[in-house]
Amino acid sequence: MAILVGMVSQKGGVGKSTLARLVAREYAKAGWNVKIADLDISQGTSFSWQARRLQYQVEPVVPVERFGTVDQALKLAEQYDLIILDGPPHSTVGTLKIAQSSDLVVLPTGLSLDDLEPSVLLAHEFVKKSVPKARIIFALCRVGESDTEIGEARNYIQEAGYAVLNGALPEKIAYRRASDGGRTVTETRFESLNERADELAQSIVNLLTKTQQTRKAANG
Repeated sequence: MAILVGMVSQKGGVGKSTLARLVAREYAKAGWNVKIADLDISQGTSFSWQARRLQYQVEPVVPVERFGTVDQALKLAEQYDLIILDGPPHSTVGTLKIAQSSDLVVLPTGLSLDDLEPSVLLAHEFVKKSVPKARIIFALCRVGESDTEIGEARNYIQEAGYAVLNGALPEKIAYRRASDGGRTVTETRFESLNERADELAQSIVNLLTKTQQTRKAANG
């Protein structure tokens, strides 16, 4: 049974698909049987990214498939070690289904209140609909270089009652260039940027490792 990670957002352009590809690539590199379920049927950005990755022959291969509904993607759960549900760039009924089905729900957000407020409200809505708060984690993406601003965003989220991943993904041309070439944000030409992205990825890996250990313990 696959571990399920939901990447969801209340609005587009906050780094949801970027994180989905990042996590998928790290696990594929480690030999896991991974799939990104692209649920953005209007744009299919992760699906298009995979085509570029195949075109440029970037290894490891990161399988991506488009699905019209969450239930369609969940039917493959027995076939994979990890499925990342890359949700649409806005909140829908399907977004709640993603959150309810996932072992970990990641909400990427920028630093402005225009990003933070709707993201926290979405998390509150998940909790009201019986998604355990412990499964919800925020990721700071497309940030600037101000440590003060990053710290304020962390405090805002934590005061709302939620955890935040270690690290933050800055807004950098090199990250966009990597995406254009079918690569992830740990596959740029700049080691310092790769390390910053890897810190965020490792935070997610650590949480999923705990999920995996809990499952094993429950199954004896």
